[in-house]
Order: sequence, then C-alpha cells, then structure tokens
Amino acid sequence: STATDCPARMKAYNRRSFHQDGAPKVLTVNEYFDGNVKSIALQTETLPATVGVMEAGDYEFGTSKKEVMTLVSGSMDVLLPGETEWKTFAQGESFEVAANVKFGVKTQGQVAYFCTYE
Repeated sequence: STATDCPARMKAYNRRSFHQDGAPKVLTVNEYFDGNVKSIALQTETLPATVGVMEAGDYEFGTSKKEVMTLVSGSMDVLLPGETEWKTFAQGESFEVAANVKFGVKTQGQVAYFCTYE
C-alpha cells in the first residue's frame, strides 16, 4: 500500500457510505448509565433494531415502542412490568416488553444483545 492508494480507497469508502437510494448510511451509537450500556442502532429489513453490550450492573430501562430483546452472549435477570419475580434469560433466549413501560435488568458479567422495536 502506498500513499497514492489513499485517494482510491477514500473514493471506494465514500461510495460504500450511501444506501442504494442515495441516503447516507449512519450508525447511531447510544450510551446509557455512564457508558456501562452501549448500543448501535440499525435498520433491519423489517424493523429498527439495536445491537448492544452491558457491563455487570443493575439497570432500569423505559420503552417507547414494543421491544423484543434477544441475548447474544451472557445472561441477565429481568423484572418484567407487572411481575414480582425476576426471570433469567440466557444466550439465545428472548423476551418481549410492551411500549411505554419500565423493566429492570441485572447482569453479573458482560452481556451482548440484539433488540428490535415495533
């Protein structure tokens, strides 16, 4: 690779930075709880979604849309709205939370998740 390759690589990168309809591709990074929870927003073929990670901790999240969260790595205890007992969800398992509610999450270690929004 030489310095003269840089302009060609930048042009290729810039071409890949736009969707076919001409709209710019933008990945939005969100941080919560002093950076202990981070997610990247994306648009799937059917629904908006996030891919995220959490450090060990206790969290309370609020929803504005219906969410379906799938654990990609690790496990978490979840207190769903209206429930009195925490439920444990592990890698590969999913749970659903209605819009406009709050739910609790406890993790003992790092967790990765995929969440869709309706």
